[in-house]
Amino acid sequence: MNIGITVYPTYGGSGIVGSELGKELAARGHTVHFISSSLPTRLTELNERVRFHEVEMMSYPLFEHQPYTLALATKMATVAETENLDLLHVHYAIPHSISAILARESLKPKRYLPVITTLHGTDITLVGADRSYLPITRYGIVQSDGVTAISHYLKAATKESFQFDDIEVIPNFICQTDYQRHPVAALRATLAPAGELLLVHVSNFRPVKRPVDCVEIFARVAQQLPATRLVMVGDGSERTNVEHRARCLGVYDKCVFVGKQPNIVDYLSAADVLLLPSEQESFGLAALEAMACEVPVIASRVGGLPEVVTDGETGYLSEVGDVEKMAADATRLLRDETFRRDMGQRARESAVSRYRSDIVIPQYLQFYQKVLQQAPKPN
Repeated sequence: MNIGITVYPTYGGSGIVGSELGKELAARGHTVHFISSSLPTRLTELNERVRFHEVEMMSYPLFEHQPYTLALATKMATVAETENLDLLHVHYAIPHSISAILARESLKPKRYLPVITTLHGTDITLVGADRSYLPITRYGIVQSDGVTAISHYLKAATKESFQFDDIEVIPNFICQTDYQRHPVAALRATLAPAGELLLVHVSNFRPVKRPVDCVEIFARVAQQLPATRLVMVGDGSERTNVEHRARCLGVYDKCVFVGKQPNIVDYLSAADVLLLPSEQESFGLAALEAMACEVPVIASRVGGLPEVVTDGETGYLSEVGDVEKMAADATRLLRDETFRRDMGQRARESAVSRYRSDIVIPQYLQFYQKVLQQAPKPN
């Protein structure tokens, strides 16, 4: 198949999943055309089966804001014609599904270009709270030829907000060979020069991820276990607040801020426990990636996280903001190495048995075939 994929190229779950999906499809013999404003973060290598088409923006004084949605739709239609695409698969409803539908309509009646939209979370949960965007978001979802969601929680949230439930649940995934614990002695020595235990957080540092809670949790753990450090991977609007709170709690010198990192697996391989105290997670990709690397997860009991993390078996779940319980759970894990390693091994077994790519990618391919079979035939 010739498949067009559009993602947000920035650091975030939907872009990561879309990029990894494209690479997995290419490895199975399909040709994938990424259509985006810039090269997606995880797309590090282009070849005959993984191609990139940049959306060009026109600068014109009349436009106070550049019309990206229209430029994207034009590029989608152009690529569909020149590369003979079989379908467009867009990740994140706004504005990608709208652009794809415009591209599809512009190609009629010469051909019909099916559009598949994958919902990732905030495109539903945030828009669901912003009534001004609800009608156009619903239009994009309903007019798509096929819709998938990354968790059962997100499917239910979409039904509640948009009264639409013709949705296939296809979860996020990991490549079991790429995501596995491996020796990182040099990195570990840099992060923990005195052999300290490591709590790690990975996110885009948005308020919804509650990275400040990680410092609150760590400060409580450090009181019980002084030989512990906190590693913060990523960057974003909350970083300044995180650093300020760490100084206020007197633990800043035990916190390591490494910014955005291309090799997340290295940091997960160095980790002892992952902290994910998010206010909302439609799936929890960071949790899945950590579990695949044998790292127990301390997370909030919200959204799709209970579908990924089994409380008491592969990690611990707590109510949002309950930093006391999260700290107690983390301390319990860090105190007992055997217990921690056993939970880490169970975490990997769970991740690989349910979410490895050779289980999930065929679900996408089957869904593609279903949509193609149901698509209207040109006159």
